[in-house]
Amino acid sequence: MDRSKDTETRTESSPMPERIQTELDRQLFHLKTLCDVSRELLGLAEVKAILKNFLLMTMGNFGVVEGFVFTQDAHAKETAQLVSMGFQESERPLLVKGATQFLAKADPGGVLIRDEALQSFDFLLPAVVCTVPFSVDEGCSGFLGLGSKIVGDPYSDDDKDLLETLVNNLVVALKNARSFEDIKRLNQDLQEKNVQLEKALIELQAALKKVEILESIKANLSKFVPTTVTRMIERSPTGETLEPTERDVSVLFVDIEGYTKISERLGGAELNELIEKYFSVFMEAIYSNNGDVNETAGDGLMVLFPSQDETANALEAVRAALTIREKAALINKEEDASSESLVINMGINSGRALLGAAKFESYTGSRWTYTARGMVTNVAARIGALASGGELLLSRSTADRVKEHFSLRCLGKVSLKNVSEEVEVFAAQDQ
Repeated sequence: MDRSKDTETRTESSPMPERIQTELDRQLFHLKTLCDVSRELLGLAEVKAILKNFLLMTMGNFGVVEGFVFTQDAHAKETAQLVSMGFQESERPLLVKGATQFLAKADPGGVLIRDEALQSFDFLLPAVVCTVPFSVDEGCSGFLGLGSKIVGDPYSDDDKDLLETLVNNLVVALKNARSFEDIKRLNQDLQEKNVQLEKALIELQAALKKVEILESIKANLSKFVPTTVTRMIERSPTGETLEPTERDVSVLFVDIEGYTKISERLGGAELNELIEKYFSVFMEAIYSNNGDVNETAGDGLMVLFPSQDETANALEAVRAALTIREKAALINKEEDASSESLVINMGINSGRALLGAAKFESYTGSRWTYTARGMVTNVAARIGALASGGELLLSRSTADRVKEHFSLRCLGKVSLKNVSEEVEVFAAQDQ
């Protein structure tokens, strides 16, 4: 074999390994650069820090002393971010202005070089010779601007590929940062809402406490205030419905026969126990028939039946009175011979009366009372006073309303105290 020819052949084939080595070196450099940039950006969550670190590493890898990266939000221009190095402070406004105009005209993607496509972008500073526009998302865009390399070499196609890849990594980091900011903002909003909810809960608890107090007051007052008044106040807290109005009503007077003599025989505590025993049973009969105890005295009750239907309020009054008489009889049967038995007399009258609140002024202050005033009430009281032996007496007006439902016996006309005309009276029989 000719040694000279063999040497010549190997010499001709030697450039191929050199080109392969060069390509491998280039790819290793790219990979190392990408690895360094990705690792550096991975641990960052703030946009400003990401832009600054990215710009530092990019300028270092390409050997430039002037560079900047700019981002802006299309929906909120005040969130624009500019990080620059190698430029004078006085040039920053020009960078922002030029960057804004650039993004308005340039399409994201690709690398633009001054001696190629950048000639038309004369609003950029002359030092900027290479730019890479990019889009983070629909609302956020930006671009990277670099000056000339220190060594004076132009930006090659390999440089362009690497810059595009680096910027893609930047976009990923910025997206993560924006997502983090969104989560942070949502978390802050949630915390503020939690504070508001906690405050609202405290206010609600205070309000519920007030309601509990008011309900307690209402429960205690209901022991002394007629049910009709309570309902009217609930419907109209301003008190307009408490103004006296003329309306139809049936009035029942309940009286204990011989109360004075009973009081003489019994002590105060014993008498009170006896009255409570009877009247407690009477209350059920009254309230179940829509009646309302308007006034109480030692020996009796004044009860109003204010149903708007004339027949209904009279029927309810008579039913309540007959039930009271029945309950009183049952209690009397249950008592032993040594116990006191009560005889209950009652009178009912129906008609139009002035129903509402009355205010009484004195030097001690004001006092309000709710009652039915007029002849209807006066006649009912006088008829009740006529009853004896457990009678239930009705006026003509009441009798006419209930005669189809109860057995009545006419007692004729009677004269009543302070009533100018005689009044026809009827006795209601047990059903």
